[in-house]
Amino acid sequence: MSSSRQPNVLFVFGDQWRAQATGYAGDPNVQTPHLDEFAGKSLNFTRAVSNCPVCSPWRATLMTGQYPLTHGVFVNDVPLAGEPVYLAERFSDAGYDTAYIGKWHIDGHGRSAYIPPERRKGFHYWKVRECTHDYNDSFYYGDSPEKLWWEGYDAIAQTRDAEAFISNQNPERPFLLMLSWGPPHDPYQTAPQAFREVYDPKTLELRPNVPSETERAAREWLAGYYAHCTALDMCFGRLMEALDEARLADSTIVVFTSDHGDMLGSHGARNKQRPWDESIRVPMLLSYPAAFGRAGQEIDVPINSPDLMPTLLSLAGLPIPQTVEGHDFAPFLRGAALPPKTSALIELPACFHQFAYHNGGRDWRGLRTTRHTYVSTIEGPWLLYDNECDPYQLENRVGDAAYAELQAALDAELQERLFARGDDLTPGSELIRRAGYPVDERGDPVYRP
Repeated sequence: MSSSRQPNVLFVFGDQWRAQATGYAGDPNVQTPHLDEFAGKSLNFTRAVSNCPVCSPWRATLMTGQYPLTHGVFVNDVPLAGEPVYLAERFSDAGYDTAYIGKWHIDGHGRSAYIPPERRKGFHYWKVRECTHDYNDSFYYGDSPEKLWWEGYDAIAQTRDAEAFISNQNPERPFLLMLSWGPPHDPYQTAPQAFREVYDPKTLELRPNVPSETERAAREWLAGYYAHCTALDMCFGRLMEALDEARLADSTIVVFTSDHGDMLGSHGARNKQRPWDESIRVPMLLSYPAAFGRAGQEIDVPINSPDLMPTLLSLAGLPIPQTVEGHDFAPFLRGAALPPKTSALIELPACFHQFAYHNGGRDWRGLRTTRHTYVSTIEGPWLLYDNECDPYQLENRVGDAAYAELQAALDAELQERLFARGDDLTPGSELIRRAGYPVDERGDPVYRP
């Protein structure tokens, strides 16, 4: 396939946007009209999963197609190194213009440090900061160590830059453009005022798994979180307009997703790293009008983080590197094959920060199937949910005689998957020690601001 006929790729993702928090997914509170419209034109992966629901591990997996214990980024704020073939390298080698805008979080040299070209994993157009959550006072780096500042709320300014990139693109060259927003990750109450005014904490409908003692805080979190989501929805709509105006909508693969979810008070927890659906499940919409005639279709086969790189490469007609561990969903999406698997491996090889060991955190491995969630720790089975009968995961069926056969089957599958990957359930603290990652006096991985 010649470069002039290869599809463009626009890959857009928020940070900590859980699968449940869109109108098209049935959230009764949030306003996401542009995403709702896009869902009607897209393939909607209703069981999309974040293999390791935390920032840096997911991002490293996106760029390599590998699981965290392979690429080595199983905690935050450590460098993605090694010698895999990176996603943007493969696109660049095929003649694509490659661009990255927004949050990176896999360089590991400090959250405010300049990232030189040799550490950009194949991206050339570059307006990036390693990590910040100060969305209204946000700087980035381009091609020099000079700090440059986004105007106002950074997600809106970053979207404007992405629009300009699309508008100015050479029509003879395909592009890979990744736009990485920092919101809706907390701090929640920092979206522009016009969006915050949309949501009154008192009127929000909470999920039934938010305990009463967390209800008041959850309402405040959710009001701000939804404000971020609605602001980003507006940004997404502008991106779609830019594609239409450039007459690129039909020839562009568009993906909307997130790195992981946010508990937001469910099960009394906040943020991520937990194995519950609010943490591990993410939104994922994929549109490619030139190839798919299945607009608006829901796909309930679990697709996992390592599957993104091989699927994007395959859809673009590019070879998948042997270093990739994920599955190529493209033949299935084209209707030429059955889905490549029926369960997604989920894991947290090491605990840190919000789910640190000193805060009661624990390492875990598990499976998310279309219907069930099964999770085990080093000590043994921990969680088993029938998500069809119990969508809010309120009844743990581990040890329930009625589910004994299912528990045994899922445990056997999990152990087989772990054995195939050489994962012997080494404690996370030992994995951190072996990798040489610095820790503080409590054993929690450290980061440099």
